Amino acid sequence: MLIHSAAQLVTLTAQPQRGSRMGELNIIPDGAVLIEGETIAAVGASRELLERYPHEERYDAGGRAVIPGFVDPHTHLIWAGNRAAEFEMRLEGKSYMEIMAAGGGIQSTVNATRAAAPADLLAQTRARAREIFALGTTTAEGKTGYGLEWESELKEMQMLLELDRQGPLEIWPTFLPAHAVPSEYTGRADEYVALICDRMLPELKSWWAANAAGRPLPFVDVFCEKGAFSLEQTRRIFESAQSLGYPLKVHADEFENLGGARLAMQMGAASADHLVKTSPEEINLFGKSPTAAVALPCTPFGLHEAEYTPAKEIIEKGGLLALASDLNPGTAWCGNMQFVVALACRAMRLTPAQALAAATINAAAAIRREEALGSIHPGKQADLLVLAVDDYRHLAYRFGGSLVQEIFKKGQLYTKTQLC
Repeated sequence: MLIHSAAQLVTLTAQPQRGSRMGELNIIPDGAVLIEGETIAAVGASRELLERYPHEERYDAGGRAVIPGFVDPHTHLIWAGNRAAEFEMRLEGKSYMEIMAAGGGIQSTVNATRAAAPADLLAQTRARAREIFALGTTTAEGKTGYGLEWESELKEMQMLLELDRQGPLEIWPTFLPAHAVPSEYTGRADEYVALICDRMLPELKSWWAANAAGRPLPFVDVFCEKGAFSLEQTRRIFESAQSLGYPLKVHADEFENLGGARLAMQMGAASADHLVKTSPEEINLFGKSPTAAVALPCTPFGLHEAEYTPAKEIIEKGGLLALASDLNPGTAWCGNMQFVVALACRAMRLTPAQALAAATINAAAAIRREEALGSIHPGKQADLLVLAVDDYRHLAYRFGGSLVQEIFKKGQLYTKTQLC
């Protein structure tokens, strides 16, 4: 299919962007894209490609902007229940950690998720996956982490793989049993860490070889935070995971700086996420590291916190800045990457171009998929969004709705009617 007559074809760069190159969009006015199968075959001006490929099936973009599909590199996609009551508690002045200590927080969702019938849990998660796809997220990282026991965590992993198989949302899974210390291990966190290292990680690798052969191993993530897992516990899990061949991610510096981001960079993690309390020294290190710095602006917004990731400083030091939604039931029930872009411009002072790059090509790098995703270049996967407007800057300018008109995922067109 030949997509033509795009007012702006926003191609970006084939590789992630840093420093002064952050926000390099390489827009082709009146642009066109040739798709062959699941892949982009050619990019250029509409007149040129229409002449070169006169017999291809055509899609008229009608003077609208065309951009790469969003990549969301941090979601807690799979859970049951809700925590609306906790939102009210926060409005009454209770902190996130106070709610967690009182039996709320992650453990509350763990209880609901463990109790959910598999069919119901899958249905709830499928609905969220379809919703975020309709909002323009064509690829998402999806974490386990609301089981906190082997059987429940494995069930979540199986569901993530099944949802990826069903599509259209492409899901790259992350194993997160170290999301919180489960209530049955209260006061025995080291024992739970030993369970993760000695049983869960080896058993998942064996299960993966038998049931997901050919797919890369999932990421292993740890919530390195006061009230969750210490730096030394995080290191122990990382070392065990790395010895088995798993790639790494970390939740770090959301409320306190324990050194998780530094550890992630030292161990070659794909990304360190949250990064609200990250020190100037660590920001400098991001400038020299391949580890992506993933900002989650919906989380401080959801918690009504004043501090956000120091995104401009990370860019200035040459760090690889990405954006993600942190879709989860406790602090950020929002998987709309359009809103993430708009919020990042307001709360972290990114330009619309920087925010778009952080939500596409750099976000792809945060899940190590930048060779296939995140920009519009020949050889890459044909994941494109046709907006309802002629200028990509409306994504940052407007907020609260959706400007995604139609979606191409692996070359297949999904119309607005199909997305509703």
